Amino acid sequence: MGNKGSASSSYHKSVRFTIGNSRVVPNAGLLIASGMLEECSFDDALSRFTRKTQKYSSADIMKAMLASILTGNLGFEDIRQLEKDPAFYMDALHMKGIPSEATYRQRITELALDHGPEIEETLNQLSLDLLKKYNVKLTPTKEGYIVIDIDVSPFINEKCKKEGIGRTYKKKDGFAPIFAYIAQEGYLLGVEFRKGEQHCQNGTPDFIRRLITSARQLTDAPLLFRLDSGNDAAENVGIFMEECFRGNNVFFIFKRNDRGRVDHYAFLEEIRDVCPDTPRDGKTVFTGQTFRDVTYKIPDPTPKKPDKRTDKTVGIRAIYQITERTIDKKGQHLFPADLETDIYYCSIDLPDSRIIELYHEHGTMEQFHSEIKTDMGCELLPSGRFAVNSMILHLVQIGYNMLRLIEQRSLSWWSTVSTRRPVQRRRLATVIKNVICAPAQIKTHAREVLADLGKSNIWAGDIMWLARSLAPERATRL
Repeated sequence: MGNKGSASSSYHKSVRFTIGNSRVVPNAGLLIASGMLEECSFDDALSRFTRKTQKYSSADIMKAMLASILTGNLGFEDIRQLEKDPAFYMDALHMKGIPSEATYRQRITELALDHGPEIEETLNQLSLDLLKKYNVKLTPTKEGYIVIDIDVSPFINEKCKKEGIGRTYKKKDGFAPIFAYIAQEGYLLGVEFRKGEQHCQNGTPDFIRRLITSARQLTDAPLLFRLDSGNDAAENVGIFMEECFRGNNVFFIFKRNDRGRVDHYAFLEEIRDVCPDTPRDGKTVFTGQTFRDVTYKIPDPTPKKPDKRTDKTVGIRAIYQITERTIDKKGQHLFPADLETDIYYCSIDLPDSRIIELYHEHGTMEQFHSEIKTDMGCELLPSGRFAVNSMILHLVQIGYNMLRLIEQRSLSWWSTVSTRRPVQRRRLATVIKNVICAPAQIKTHAREVLADLGKSNIWAGDIMWLARSLAPERATRL
């Protein structure tokens, strides 16, 4: 009995915390991110916005902000995390120094106010260059379309006085940025920062034109744009139809907004005998197609006035799905019947049910919105100035695509991290926690930075492979 007691007590060891001189950093994955920035010439593209009298280059300031974005700590005060071991972060991010919080805030603000539109355009192109450099896989639908999903996702910022705050359609104060994701992987193709009260269609035609140009840098495959009912506008139809008439293989699906002008009961009586389906007693689903004329304006080919436009009318295929419920799922009889009407405009020749299925897949982007706002912590943008937050959101676009690229590459090889079932995507929170914020013991020797990931980290093998795959020039440092 005494031997058992002594053996048992030997497992109860005391724990003592110390703060020694060893260099253990919490963000070793930034070494991979820095290598990715080198591949797309980040420094060369942004350093031109630096004045000769400034101590820190614009590229260094932007990389400091990007480090905060990649670690999910978007805030000016988060520059302090780099001050704990400035030598490592300077080596990891190829920075000449770590600015103070005041200098950092001032420089970000100056860049946005002095060069905001130019920098935003540069950042958007850098994001595309990043995807092109790594030849990202863009998975099409089974019919061969590369989907582009466009939607507004409000950033709720209540009880603050930031410039541009307004009442969003969520009935809460905030901003209303618009996002566009490409392919099933969900890479961010474009962003636009908007005031809270701005309607989702305001500015969207120009945004769509830019997206078509950007998408053609990545793929020559047919493009399928998917938009919700807020963008049911003749001008959008005109853009897509004119692209299609020019042979550019640009197609669309968006939900019809009847704006309260459609008598759903009368419409049901017209098509009651067409394709009814009864999945259960008291529920009937009618699916079919019709055509609607849409008139939009195009530039006059021989105008007497430069701004003159002429009307053009085209027939658009409209897929409808009307659900009539006379008995609810609990057995309660309904009078009058409950009607749910969905109408979808489209320009592709696929079966009605497939059109509806493709539109419903549009909802996947809600997950991408969530990852930007929660996983990356970007819903509460740090500045009180609209122009600064707009520039930061374009920097978020690069950070998001870097994380998405890492996530997709981590699924492309035999991983040491087991999953319960095959997966097509990982949440970005998983990438941030296990790759970007991977702890490592840092040593410097022979002009090299050695990052020891330790044998206890199950993600160590994945991080090593990702470093060799995404940052080959820096792979020897891990």
